[in-house]
Amino acid sequence: MEPIQKAITGSEDQGGLTSAFQVLVQFYCAFNKRDIVMMEQNWANNNEIAMDNPLGGIKRGWNEIRSVYERIFNGSADVYVEYYDYTIHQTPEIFYAVGRERGYLRLDGKELKLAIRTSRIFQKIDGKWRQVHHHGSIEDPQLLAAYQGAVAGGKSVT
Repeated sequence: MEPIQKAITGSEDQGGLTSAFQVLVQFYCAFNKRDIVMMEQNWANNNEIAMDNPLGGIKRGWNEIRSVYERIFNGSADVYVEYYDYTIHQTPEIFYAVGRERGYLRLDGKELKLAIRTSRIFQKIDGKWRQVHHHGSIEDPQLLAAYQGAVAGGKSVT
């Protein structure tokens, strides 16, 4: 399967949220607009969901996952990401997307370029696609430390 070249920014048409692409657009729209209500609509709201990323380690259940997004959305850093170089793999009841995120974190007039490997898994629940798992990782240890410090503690970007 060839990776899809057009990046998802969140500004694309979400339509009726019936396709894998549209649900991914919804996620990036919620993230880039800092919209916690839309983010909650994207995720399944149960204790079985999980997120493993550079900011929170492993979080389980919507309440724990929500706290990570609230920290980003309510922090002083401006964070933007888009999804690119990804593939979508789908069955009637589940799909997963594997790719990369690029973007930036801006804080105190400085900018940190982000490069994150990202996978997301969605399940059809009551006829709607809901995110049930996310894994993200930053390979560069200096970038990881700068990102964690800026979002968690408001430390200046190097």
